[in-house]
Amino acid sequence: MRKPNILLITSDQQHWNTIGAFNPELSTPNLDRLVREGTTFTRAYCPNPTCTPTRASIITGQYPSQHGAWTLGTKLLEDRHVVGTDFQEAGYRTALVGKAHFQPLMGNEAYPSLESYPLLQDLDYWRQFSDSFYGFDHVELARNHTNEAHVGQHYAIWMEEKGCTNWRDYFLAPTGTMDPKQLHRWELPEEYHYNTWIAERTNALLEQYKDQDESFFLWASFFDPHPPYLVSEPWDTMYDPEKLTIPEVTPGEHDNNPPHFGMTQQERPDFSAWKETGYGIHGYHSHLMPESERKQLVATYYGMVSMMDKYIGRILDRLEELGLAEDTIVVFTTDHGHFFGQHGLQAKGGFMYEDLIKLPFIVRYPGKVPANVQSDALVSLVDLAPTFLSFAGLPIPVWMTGVDQSAVWTGGKSSARDHIICEFRHEPTTIHQRTYVDQRYKLTVYYNQSYGELFDLQEDPGELHNRWDDPSCSGLKTELLLKYVWAELGKEPLAMPRIYHA
Repeated sequence: MRKPNILLITSDQQHWNTIGAFNPELSTPNLDRLVREGTTFTRAYCPNPTCTPTRASIITGQYPSQHGAWTLGTKLLEDRHVVGTDFQEAGYRTALVGKAHFQPLMGNEAYPSLESYPLLQDLDYWRQFSDSFYGFDHVELARNHTNEAHVGQHYAIWMEEKGCTNWRDYFLAPTGTMDPKQLHRWELPEEYHYNTWIAERTNALLEQYKDQDESFFLWASFFDPHPPYLVSEPWDTMYDPEKLTIPEVTPGEHDNNPPHFGMTQQERPDFSAWKETGYGIHGYHSHLMPESERKQLVATYYGMVSMMDKYIGRILDRLEELGLAEDTIVVFTTDHGHFFGQHGLQAKGGFMYEDLIKLPFIVRYPGKVPANVQSDALVSLVDLAPTFLSFAGLPIPVWMTGVDQSAVWTGGKSSARDHIICEFRHEPTTIHQRTYVDQRYKLTVYYNQSYGELFDLQEDPGELHNRWDDPSCSGLKTELLLKYVWAELGKEPLAMPRIYHA
């Protein structure tokens, strides 16, 4: 029996409720198609609400506290075991096109980075690059979100090859010359957008694998809708800001929350007590924004989602045209969620609401995964690596601490886990928290702090009422704290099985 191909398609920082099939304010016909043809998991979560830790978890099957890439500005050390190696050893071709972000934008002698300045803009280096990268025998990379100055690597090479020799005009200084005051509309023509590049290059690899009759593990890694909020025409005007539902803070909802929540609603909050390494700390600033700006950024964010959907469709179409769809597991998800006004918050940070840690998550595998089904089974991105290996009939390394979800995806089991753990360690000690989620409750604990969060997701799905200090919930809090400790103990990897009594 032929082993299945695996096509992982990810967006970047996409709110769970931005698929047209479930939110009529958006148009996403291709993601809707996956919803019809596969199973949507409505309780999927990230292991960390930032890029590097979660992306490293996807390829290691471990939590950030285990694989070591614990926050932004760190890297996944090269000696860590990655799932691509398992697939390579089994004869699969492995590739990643788009965003990796396994390494930081700056490196040093002790911790060099291939995704750092100035190397990422040494195009001659990337033209010749043929090394394996974290278990992917072929990579085509970029590092910028929309017009960021980090543009370079294979994406810049592709733009030049397509005739866009003035590509620097569309990116910020010091790399480019774009006016930083230009918002929402990106003058970059759609034909040179990285969505076009990712779809084109992913499809070229699919064609190669088809021609050579090779099994593959292929990750198409899109950058949108991660801010900055910019999108090419005509997508920038696709949505009318005045006709969209714009989330807002509920008065008083942060009164019982840890202090950093309420401080985000101040004009000039002082977060110096949280600063430890001297590097930036996501989310620890004022989140206040004029209403007109809030409306426009939602319209642009939705436009970014819809444009990306078009190019996801091109990949799905080519997969079918090549006759590969029946033998390919397609997973669509994102690395973490996003705030665009919910709870008065923007983007991301140390706020473990469902908006930030819950994900869109769809699985399609014709004849194996039920079609047009929604499941409330708990799923984590840390489960992807072991589940992919299980579908391929390959052994799951003992140090992978994610859960094999294959029987859940195929409908044979209702669930494979009874809880989720989400970690956020953004500074060594001052921003260090863990969140435990089960079918009904969510508990968040903070290192060296007596405050915390306890939400009843059944009775309070909007997470407006923190019950951490509610005397009537003291017994529940004790019970959940014990379950959280058990969950932490349970995710410890075992290097080998016990083989004798002594």
